[in-house]
Amino acid sequence: MSPGSTNFTPVGSEEENFFLEGPHSRRHELKFVLNVLREFIYGFRKLHFLGPCVTVFGSARFTEDHPYYDEARRMGREIVKLGFTVITGGGPGIMEAANRGAKEGGGRSIGCNIILPREQKPNKYLDKWVDIDYFFLRKILLTKYSYAFVVMPGGYGTMDEFFEAITMIQTGKSLRFPVILMGKAYHEELFKYIRNMVDEKTINPEDAQLFLFTDSVDEAINHIKKYAIEGFGLKKIRKYKPFSLLGERK
Repeated sequence: MSPGSTNFTPVGSEEENFFLEGPHSRRHELKFVLNVLREFIYGFRKLHFLGPCVTVFGSARFTEDHPYYDEARRMGREIVKLGFTVITGGGPGIMEAANRGAKEGGGRSIGCNIILPREQKPNKYLDKWVDIDYFFLRKILLTKYSYAFVVMPGGYGTMDEFFEAITMIQTGKSLRFPVILMGKAYHEELFKYIRNMVDEKTINPEDAQLFLFTDSVDEAINHIKKYAIEGFGLKKIRKYKPFSLLGERK
């Protein structure tokens, strides 16, 4: 099939295809809402005591022998040295590397794993994880607890997460948390495209400054330290204790 072709076979499950047909009975729509609510409550309770986090996004497809894997692993180690918990999508590749680095650095390593038919399963370097059915809910969990976002090389999913993070900041729906786009060679054309948006006036010049573009782990860590720790005064973050009657645990 050539690029841009629209001749493809739907690959959604029977349940997904049914959902996309349009309005259904009120009972069915209520059931969907309750399923989403159940996953929200499950995720919130499971991750309630994480403390401040840094989220690392990146491809599930890079193997242990790839330089990007090594870079993400080092990133995880350096993040926990700042006192943050490392949270990822919980899968293999870049996610595994960041979680692995966090464990090696003596910090906490968390995953929000999306349930997929292939490619995604929790990696072995997680202290705790949640399994989520809905992508939009997973993205909320990955952002809810984080004071910074590190975007390593990745595919469609990583780009979705990157642009959602900077769109939320651009539109004022999120505070200006530090966002770091790692990998100048990998993201060179993407950066040019963003600069072209400025030239075409579809975004403002300052919108292209909503993230740090770098190859340096040290520069990224200093950026997080300055704009997350010092910028938000994290030492004042309120600590919540588990409530045993609800079966909560740290």
